[in-house]
Formats: sequence, C-alpha cells, structure tokens
Amino acid sequence: MNWHLQDAKNNLSKLVQQAREKGPQTITLRGKPAAVVMAAEEYERLVGSKPSLAEYLLSGPEWDDDFVEEVNRRSKGPGRDVDL
Repeated sequence: MNWHLQDAKNNLSKLVQQAREKGPQTITLRGKPAAVVMAAEEYERLVGSKPSLAEYLLSGPEWDDDFVEEVNRRSKGPGRDVDL
C-alpha cells in the first residue's frame, strides 16, 4: 500500500501494524516512492545473513607458518625498510 508522507506521519501506529500484518508499506513524497516500512523480521531476513566486515576478513584462509614468519619479520612502521 502507498502512503502519502503526511498520512504516514499522522497514522504511524497503523502504518507499522499494516507493515507487520500485510507486508511492506511504501511512503511517497510528491507522488514518488521515498521510503518503505517493513516488519523487523522481514528486514532481518533480507540483510541479517551478511557478515560484518571484520567477520568477512577473519573468515579468510589460514596463513601458513612461512607467511606468518614473513609478516612478523617485517618492521612495524611504514617505510622503515626504505634507505633514503
């Protein structure tokens, strides 16, 4: 269902109830879709399965011992290995 912005503001409780019972509700601004209100469960189903950036990076392949040694051998600061 489409809701004009002013109607959505005046009937927020009804808007949320309909989103939970009947599905996503579109709010229009000057006749064009501007936002969608949906049930939290539906939103979680759509986006909840994506890992955070940290989880994604930590899920990469294991480092072998040689690579770990190489990383630990390097200096800790940028440009420290460069002779000027």
